[in-house]
Amino acid sequence: MVRARVPAAVLKRLKPVKPVKRKSPIPELAARPNPWLRALGLTAVVLLGAWLGLLIVGDVRVSVGPMNTTMTLRPSFSGGTKINISPLGALTLDSHIAPVRLDVNVDQLDPARSQALVDHPERLSGLQDEVARDVEHGTLDLAVRSCVAVVSGATALGLAVYRRPRRALAAGGLALTLLAASGATAYATWNPKSVLEPRFSGLLSSAPSLVGNARSIVTEFDVYQQELARLVTNVTKLYDVTSTLPAFQPDPTTVRVLHVSDIHLNPASWKIIASLVEQYRVSVIVDSGDTMDHGSAAENGFLDPIATLGAPYVWVRGNHDSLVTQRYLQGMKNVHVLDDGRAVNVAGLRFAGIGDPQFTPDRSAASGAEESEEAAGARLAGALRAQRNAGTPADVAIAHEPSAARGTDGEVPLVLAGHLHHEGMEVMKKGTRLRVEGSTGGSGLRAVEGKYPDPIEASILYFDRDTRRLQAWDEIKLGGLGLTTAEVSRHLPKENLPGAAPSPSQSPTPSPSPPLSPSVGPSRTTP
Repeated sequence: MVRARVPAAVLKRLKPVKPVKRKSPIPELAARPNPWLRALGLTAVVLLGAWLGLLIVGDVRVSVGPMNTTMTLRPSFSGGTKINISPLGALTLDSHIAPVRLDVNVDQLDPARSQALVDHPERLSGLQDEVARDVEHGTLDLAVRSCVAVVSGATALGLAVYRRPRRALAAGGLALTLLAASGATAYATWNPKSVLEPRFSGLLSSAPSLVGNARSIVTEFDVYQQELARLVTNVTKLYDVTSTLPAFQPDPTTVRVLHVSDIHLNPASWKIIASLVEQYRVSVIVDSGDTMDHGSAAENGFLDPIATLGAPYVWVRGNHDSLVTQRYLQGMKNVHVLDDGRAVNVAGLRFAGIGDPQFTPDRSAASGAEESEEAAGARLAGALRAQRNAGTPADVAIAHEPSAARGTDGEVPLVLAGHLHHEGMEVMKKGTRLRVEGSTGGSGLRAVEGKYPDPIEASILYFDRDTRRLQAWDEIKLGGLGLTTAEVSRHLPKENLPGAAPSPSQSPTPSPSPPLSPSVGPSRTTP
């Protein structure tokens, strides 16, 4: 290869080329993110993913004694333990201070285990140890499941947000670290004495007056243990009795009327009523008032289960029910609201009723109360006379106050009332039979005002479809809060007792009821 040589004279004339200086470096496409923002974003992903994981797979179903429960952990600023006992309410314990709260939901009673306790009361002696073991096993299971749920949720969300396996694993590791730290904090601040100072809500807000103060529980723990076991038995027995009450088997044409009253906002009443409707094949339900406690619009949602009870519902207003309550019920399907003597035909019977003229939710004694009740009774009696003269006589009258119901004496064969919170039956001077129902709600929150809690009472009235006259009635009484008694007693009017001479319009005497369970005591009495 031949190279050309450049003369030296030419090289001297050439000027050297100076290198070009860049004025500034080329800017980067994106600035590096702030490390604090990156950490904050990762923390948000971890917390959200952990929470979603707990919601989806963090529940543990645990059998605690005769009850089926669901245990779960939930994020919380204050920690503690919340035990939900539907429909009675909830109690909250300051058991620990940590960013997680333990929720325990009592779902239902297991029929087999509940019946075993009823049939074998001696098993109650070991109930406390059984419950303790169940809770311990459930807590361990919950801890393992919560770890899996938290790590899985945070890792899955981290992978979805960052699309990098390393970042996703970092999110899962951070979630597990936070859960472990929360568990350690809860363990360090655990307060076993918190069970002595629970906070009650719902119907359970009356519980402190039943349980007593913390000092008495500590000094008489053996008694408290027995009462706690007895409470479990009470609830078990209540469900057992109301689901197996004996059914009356008279002539197939008999009309069965379930009389309830003074529910006073007790949600447990709806389950009892629904059970009675099914067991007795009830034709119509009559509610003689005080279904509510304060008659406020906020309470109206309490009435919604009426639509699911399985029978027409005839209702009159009590002194704890407002016109707001009445209008709400008037808009419900299959509900018949009676007032000012209005009458309605339901299930082959004609009912007429009037609402209570007073509205005293605070239980105050309004001036002129007796006179207003008597005036209401007189208006109802006038309406009954007018209906009889028109050829459409009423078979049953309804008023809330017995004093108003007494004004119908001689105008109707039977009048129903409530208000007194204890049942009664009498035949008045002119021949009208007055039936006063007890409290189907066990007096609601007032159940514990006296020495003993009020029982839950209702009755089944049997009418002949042809004569539309009362043939018999069953009084149903369940022990109130803290009691285990349950009674169903059969009653016959004098004219229907064996050996009495029946009138031409009477139907045959009802047949005796089938054998009763050991917890139900039958009786036959005459008013």
